Amino acid sequence: MTIFPAIDLQQGRCVRLRQGRADDATVYGDDPVAMARHWQTLGAQALHVVDLDGAFQGRPAHAELIARIAAALAIPVQTGGGLRRDDDVERMLDAGVARVILGTRALDDTAALERLVARHGGGRIAVGIDARDGWVQVKGWVETTRVRATDLAQRVAAIGVGTLIYTDTATDGMLQGPNVAAVGELCGAVTCNIIASGGVSTAADVRALTTLGHANLLGAIVGKALYEGHTTLPDLLAAAGA
Repeated sequence: MTIFPAIDLQQGRCVRLRQGRADDATVYGDDPVAMARHWQTLGAQALHVVDLDGAFQGRPAHAELIARIAAALAIPVQTGGGLRRDDDVERMLDAGVARVILGTRALDDTAALERLVARHGGGRIAVGIDARDGWVQVKGWVETTRVRATDLAQRVAAIGVGTLIYTDTATDGMLQGPNVAAVGELCGAVTCNIIASGGVSTAADVRALTTLGHANLLGAIVGKALYEGHTTLPDLLAAAGA
């Protein structure tokens, strides 16, 4: 299982939000490229980068910075946040990003998702599914839809999307462990790859995910726990069998 250290970008800095709130951010660094190199040096096999300003504005705000991060690393980078237009997606892929993550657009515009998968292949297109109690949440997690996470997962997997980023919004940034049952349910609903996000804060959390035994559980994203010293990347990598 791959551990993805997270770099969340806000105003050019590395931050973490508490449960997705733009007004509840902790700054962890002023040089995201240096931070990315730091995680690679510690053994990271991939990196997860989110353009928070882009997500809230609905258009990329850190495209050039993300391109510099991708160019500085030998490991793959996946990124999301504000990728609402085809040319924004293509700009990121052309900049060397391995995989782009679509969120709101995947729920609202199936035709666009089909078009992007056909053009770039399912391996380079991921969909972020944010959910609470099994229901998909949108618009910065302030709106809960009547769409089940498993239903949306099956819908986009049928289109050919290769990877789903599943965030349990109740656990994100809370350092209380992931919603293992929900991750297992999603893995069982589709055959495409699943990356778990939210609450992973210890090696024991990683081991709990691996014991699910799902071959399509590709990895887990870890942010706050690494930045605040609750765990180390080498410990998480060892627990993941990396």
